[in-house]
Amino acid sequence: MFSGIDEVDWASMEHAYGPADDVPELLRGLASADPAEREAALDGMYGAVHHQGDVYACTLACIPFLFELVVDPGVQDRGGVVELLTSIGGFDLDEDDEAEIDEDEIEGAANYAMAAAAVTAGAGVFFELIADEDPGVRLAAPLALATLHRHPVRVLALLRERLPVEPDEEVRLALVEAAGRVALRHRPLAERVGKWLGLLAERAGSPGLRLAALAQLARCSPDGLPGDVVPVVAGLLREMRSAPEESGDRGDGGEHAPPGGIAAREDDEPEPGPDPAPDAEPVDPEPVASAETGRCEHVATPTLVGQLRSLSAQENAGRGAPWAADLLRTLHVGLDDRVGDRTALLADQLRSPDRRQRIDAVRMSGGLIRAWRGPYEELVALVGEQLPDPEPRLAEAASHVLEELFGLAAPAADALAARLAADPGSWVKTWASGPPGLSSTVKALARLGDARAVPALAGALELPQVAHDVGFAVGHLGATARPLAGALRRRLAEVELDEGAYDRASPLLAGLTALRAGEAAPEVLRVLRGAPEYRGEWLRTAALRALGAFGPAAREAVPELRALVRRPGTASATEAAEALWAVSGDAEAVLPVLIEGLQSDQVHDRRAAAVALGALGPRAAVVAPRLRGLLAHEELWLRVDAAIALWEVSGRTRETVGALLTAWEQNRHVRVRVAECLARMGPVPEGSAAAHVLRSELVSVRRHNAMDGGYGSHDIHEDEKLLALCRQALRGTGKGSTS
Repeated sequence: MFSGIDEVDWASMEHAYGPADDVPELLRGLASADPAEREAALDGMYGAVHHQGDVYACTLACIPFLFELVVDPGVQDRGGVVELLTSIGGFDLDEDDEAEIDEDEIEGAANYAMAAAAVTAGAGVFFELIADEDPGVRLAAPLALATLHRHPVRVLALLRERLPVEPDEEVRLALVEAAGRVALRHRPLAERVGKWLGLLAERAGSPGLRLAALAQLARCSPDGLPGDVVPVVAGLLREMRSAPEESGDRGDGGEHAPPGGIAAREDDEPEPGPDPAPDAEPVDPEPVASAETGRCEHVATPTLVGQLRSLSAQENAGRGAPWAADLLRTLHVGLDDRVGDRTALLADQLRSPDRRQRIDAVRMSGGLIRAWRGPYEELVALVGEQLPDPEPRLAEAASHVLEELFGLAAPAADALAARLAADPGSWVKTWASGPPGLSSTVKALARLGDARAVPALAGALELPQVAHDVGFAVGHLGATARPLAGALRRRLAEVELDEGAYDRASPLLAGLTALRAGEAAPEVLRVLRGAPEYRGEWLRTAALRALGAFGPAAREAVPELRALVRRPGTASATEAAEALWAVSGDAEAVLPVLIEGLQSDQVHDRRAAAVALGALGPRAAVVAPRLRGLLAHEELWLRVDAAIALWEVSGRTRETVGALLTAWEQNRHVRVRVAECLARMGPVPEGSAAAHVLRSELVSVRRHNAMDGGYGSHDIHEDEKLLALCRQALRGTGKGSTS
């Protein structure tokens, strides 16, 4: 094995962490008899040689040796190597990607293309591996074929032939998943695959296999789903829960159950296959099993791969069908914008007697609500019902989801308050490093504006170190949290103005700002005057915002603010001018400073000046030409801020609305800011371009800021705010007109 490996000039190549001269050792480690060494080698391959999916010259040089490993039956854990090859060769560079490649990316793109060609050229070996004795290899081979082989019709035929004779339930599911992948990659085959999946969904003996078929059908041929897909899936889940435990991971009801899969001839008539083989002997509970590597034993290792396996094992411990959650996630992805069906399915899962299924349903409920708009009252109430459950993972998952919902969490408010009252010791979470923070339950209740969160915040303010997010929670409670002003003021007076001042003072300043607690002006002024050099700029910004929020109640700060505005053209001068206007209303003192800020070289400073000028309203009408000139600026956010300020100082809407609507279409993330302005302008005329844009947003089911593969903690809140502003603008509760 590895003939010629030492003849490769590895040292001349590089991977993610430097010279690639350690690659031969990693390759040999993949063939080691020591499980820990194999796992460390695989971790090294993903961590350096194929770092975050990248393909280097050394990655290309590895491909022949990786193929040697996967075809050698004496090598253990070959399933992981098959998956590595699939990842290396499975990158698709479509025409849109090619058009966006710049000069610096040409070499990387060429490497991806060469890797795809090299792995695809050798993909024929996976045909043999689909019947390998190692279940981990059989588990990985179907997806490798579906992803890499050039002849999808042959691949599809093999998948269908193998299904009725495959003894392992999890591998059967992989065969079905691979068929779905074929249909997605080769759309002319989608109808053929869809018919086969439909037959499996109706007639397969295993409920898990029927669920897998439905999941793939939803992905590649959703029109083929049964009209009653929700009760069908609910029935399959009940059937899986009631299956005898001795059926193990097959999920087919036991030794005398019907075959787990059916193969279809070209006329799509089912033909029976042999009964599945009996389950393998149970493994010792200590080793970690993984879907990535089948049933092979693994020792606990400190590698990333090892940690992921351990986490997966902990998550799936005791599950009769640990893959069920993955099937349901796939089904939800396929159902896409069918929010009603997805909500009904999750509601059924949340009523399940199986706690693990409810944990999965809670997490998937969060994913659904983040991405799609809909009526979620029943679903949210069911998530709230999980809060008193004694299983900590379930209760924590529920509280984390509710924390992200803000106002949508209202149906669970009583459940949140009950959880809060039942465990005062959990109000604040402490960590090994960093400041403490409020628990998800406290934040969820505070974000609802529910006064029952106030005692928890009061308790947090009495701790030696104040929770870093207490000020934000006060902001959501608004006037309800007014009783906390005294404690916030007292704690701010105690803050030492040293290098740690910002971390200790900023949550207190945020809370006082939200409450507009003008009586705290002396304490805020002390911070403003004594801000240390370290993070002093940030601390002064927070103090100036507080004074601005206090308005005339902070009149004693006027001399300090006048001194700060004498440095025009700086960010601090703009912030001080904004605060001075709010406190004194002296337009003559602040206008020259803000005009200077509008000419700054820094886009951020120009934006801040534009926003501050807008707050002056008609008193700043003299700057209208300057703001108008910024409507053509290359920076979109500056154009938006300038357009809004132009309307505020001039009252003219036509050119402002046009600029705002253009930005709306160019960047979805400016929509809340634009809608705020349109709502303040007043009734949007029926038939206008603005009305069309707002109504189109309101009928969209997809959240405007939904992202594939990521999300922000305030995404739902921002989108719900956008919807409310669109309705307000159309109702005409603002102050002007957009005509």
